[in-house]
Amino acid sequence: MSTDLCGLTATALLDGYRTQTLSPVEVTEAVLRRIEALNLRLNAFNLVSNQALDEAKASEARWRSGQPKGLLDGVPVSIKDIILTKGWPTLRGSKTIDPRGPWNDDAPVTARLREHGAVILGKTTTPEFGWKGVTDSPLTGITRNPWNLEKTPGGSSGGAAAAVAAGMVPLAHGS
Repeated sequence: MSTDLCGLTATALLDGYRTQTLSPVEVTEAVLRRIEALNLRLNAFNLVSNQALDEAKASEARWRSGQPKGLLDGVPVSIKDIILTKGWPTLRGSKTIDPRGPWNDDAPVTARLREHGAVILGKTTTPEFGWKGVTDSPLTGITRNPWNLEKTPGGSSGGAAAAVAAGMVPLAHGS
């Protein structure tokens, strides 16, 4: 069943939450298991949230009360490691960024995702400063294409592309 949950689109998830045939907690648990199973091989994520399940539980409570927070309430998403995310380092694939921060701000896209109740799973890999046509960096190493491990999943949003293609997340912010 968890593989089926990992393959659903954001629209299908929202329909399931609305009809209470799907649970944001079950979906988040399924994608977190998938990340755990595949990420060592693919290197799509360089940070996985320890708060995702709490966010999913809060979303599930809102859906049960008939008051979803916004357009993406309970949908698991990822953020490319170029985009500021409050509380998490934005290292941009580089060893030159100090991971200690401070990391006090959300980029507008991150803030909008939070406002709409998305469950932010973590940060996806990117080449150093997003400036290559392949996804590798001195900080995180090589990200692999889940359909062919000998190929790249792309350039600056390669981690996001690999995560979506492998069913680790239905939505990824990668620009």
